Amino acid sequence: MKFTSYIRLMIAALMLVSATAAMAQGETKLEKIETTAEREDGNYDPKPAIMEHIADSHEFDILEMAQIPLPCILISKESGVTTFLYAEGKEVNGYKCEEGKIVKEDGAFFLDMSITKNVFTMLLAAIILIVIFTSVAGAYKKNHGKAPKGLQALVEPLFVFIRDDVAKPNIGPKYEAYLPYIMTIFFFILMLNLLGLLPIFPGGANVTGNIAFTMVLAIVAFLAINVSGTKHYWGHIFWMPGVAVPMKLFLAIIEVIGLFTKPIALMVRLFANMTAGHIIVLSLISLIFVFGKAGESMAGSGVGAAIAVPFALFISTIEVLVAFIQAFIFAMLTATFIGLALEDHSEGHHTVD
Repeated sequence: MKFTSYIRLMIAALMLVSATAAMAQGETKLEKIETTAEREDGNYDPKPAIMEHIADSHEFDILEMAQIPLPCILISKESGVTTFLYAEGKEVNGYKCEEGKIVKEDGAFFLDMSITKNVFTMLLAAIILIVIFTSVAGAYKKNHGKAPKGLQALVEPLFVFIRDDVAKPNIGPKYEAYLPYIMTIFFFILMLNLLGLLPIFPGGANVTGNIAFTMVLAIVAFLAINVSGTKHYWGHIFWMPGVAVPMKLFLAIIEVIGLFTKPIALMVRLFANMTAGHIIVLSLISLIFVFGKAGESMAGSGVGAAIAVPFALFISTIEVLVAFIQAFIFAMLTATFIGLALEDHSEGHHTVD
């Protein structure tokens, strides 16, 4: 009970700190661009600040007081490999940094392998997970036969939950072959979601709210699902048994479309849910500047703060829960789709003890 109470206290503290820091980060971003983010009618336009927050970039902002530049790695046929730290307006070897992007002055094609904010966060998440699971594995060897404690006690319930309530019932008897993959995507997405809730370095990157990232996860899931498909799975798709031939052709078209809608649903669900949380929090904070007319009305700013602060705290608290839920849903649906591909329809539904 003491350990459970401690964990609950830590989660509550994380919610409060994340929400407070998010508001501070949001306010500084909005203040920075308030002179340029005005519509033609003179009213404050929060869109630039919101889009800047959820987009990838070549540097980390620490409450807009300092920037941490990230390494740019550029490859082209003419210039070879070029490396430098990003700085707005910087020109190196025919490349120019402008408006948060890197362009080649002659317009030639080049391969951008830069360590952006999202890439850095993915590498950080991978390192953190390696350290965590290496530590937990060592604890299992050291405390064999004893009750788990510390980090082991925190990770084990999550691991057992994904194994017993996600992989086993949805994949079936062959679940052990896919368990490493399911565990990897669950913990990787979860870690990225949690890092995204920390608005200051080394957190703040909206990785799982990046459609390119979720698309790659969806492609990997698509390959894992369909490469695993049995002859019964493919037979059901292209030549459904017990159905008239004209209907077989019609249903085959629908089933082929279904092959692609499954990973697309995984991609869009994760992207939309995680991006929505960031947009909602910043939209609420923007009310302070909308009601206050970008600082012209202190009374309006007070009214906006009275509305924005409690709702932003509430949404930030919900976001902590969403971070776990979205990782769970992605893992569960992937396991379900793999299970359907492995299922032998001639033997009925599988069960796992």
